[in-house]
Amino acid sequence: MKVCGFTFIRNAIKFDYPVKEAILSILPLCDEIVVAVGNSEDNTLDLIKNIAPNKIKIVETVWDDSLRVGGRVLAVETDKAFQTIADNYDWCFYIQGDEVIHEKYIDTIRASMQKHLHDKRVDGLLFKYLHFYGSYDYVGESYRWYRKEIRIVRNNKNIYSFRDAQGFRKDRDKILRVKPIDAFIYHYGWVKDPAAMQKKQEEFNKLWHDDDWINKNVRKADEFDYSEIDVLKSFDGTHPEVMHERVAKTNWKFDYDLSCNKMKFKDKLKKFFEKFGFNFGQYENYKVLKH
Repeated sequence: MKVCGFTFIRNAIKFDYPVKEAILSILPLCDEIVVAVGNSEDNTLDLIKNIAPNKIKIVETVWDDSLRVGGRVLAVETDKAFQTIADNYDWCFYIQGDEVIHEKYIDTIRASMQKHLHDKRVDGLLFKYLHFYGSYDYVGESYRWYRKEIRIVRNNKNIYSFRDAQGFRKDRDKILRVKPIDAFIYHYGWVKDPAAMQKKQEEFNKLWHDDDWINKNVRKADEFDYSEIDVLKSFDGTHPEVMHERVAKTNWKFDYDLSCNKMKFKDKLKKFFEKFGFNFGQYENYKVLKH
């Protein structure tokens, strides 16, 4: 079984992306990792070059900044990396620049890829998610956060990145058939120094909206206001080993009142029924194979 990782990145240093940690976290599972490095305003290219030169293949790209609807450019860049993967690989492990795998899941993930290797019904493997917010001590609890997503796909070039690169589809808009993995992706996209987060918000909204929308809806400030959140819960686990140095360097404080719950009423109902095994209204861009 051969596995190739793939990802894309641009301005990783400027916006404080843990892309080095993301790549290192999947490296034990991959024979090679393809990284599409976009035209950056910092030393992102050198950062990627120095991670694991013998296992990383770099594709230098230029982002089409005119693609300002629905984050489409993110999918385009994902596809650039995916299409570069050689045909002799069986599985392709996608990781975004703010996503990290905990080492405790390595054996589980490898076993799942091996188990479904020859079952051609299976297009991909589905991960659960933890979305960290404000600091490394809290995770999102409401339905604004997606709960599951595909991060391993078969090396089938009819598969493509969907919408803003959150998931995948194939063959002219067919959803992928997947098997779930009992493993989490740790998503750190909402854990940054407040100044860096504010810069990211101002810049990345340009990938979804025009200037008028941004001027009306994106608050101008020196730091991001983390207090505008509906509901969080404490994280009582451990972070991936590759994240320990970054976590130790945290230089801001975010405290959250766990009794605060601004979740919408309809979402509270969903949460209640979820305890009994009912999942209502959750967006699923995939079909889970039962057998």
